[in-house]
Amino acid sequence: MESAKVGRTVKDVSPHEFVKAYSAHLKRSGKIELPHWTDIVKTGRFKELAPYDPDWYYIRAASMARKIYLRQGIGVGRFQRIYGGRKRNGSRPPHFCKSSGSIARHILQQLEKMNIIEAHEKGGRKITSQGCRDLDQVAGRVGVVA
Repeated sequence: MESAKVGRTVKDVSPHEFVKAYSAHLKRSGKIELPHWTDIVKTGRFKELAPYDPDWYYIRAASMARKIYLRQGIGVGRFQRIYGGRKRNGSRPPHFCKSSGSIARHILQQLEKMNIIEAHEKGGRKITSQGCRDLDQVAGRVGVVA
């Protein structure tokens, strides 16, 4: 019974479960405007195809909001490295490639419009008090990490 009274934050719950729950919350709220190119765009230069999941944009937005919650001051360049990956060069050796900057920029602008994040004094973005409350509220609905 006492565990029900304890408040949970984003740090207390499973990252995978939180991102699923928060992306569903973002989709239900209807505040994020999907750009017209979401169904055809690749998420990086190193990708061969567009994402199969039609809700990939909401999942990426939830993941980015969580990362900003955990570490303030992350900008577009850092997100390009976080979501980057290995580019296959055929018979030549593979190399690391950054992900798309315009996707990261667009999601950050959408989250700013929703008042979840704001510009950080030293560069990048930081979470607002309303955004922190919103993310913790969703984390409270997610099960505890086992």
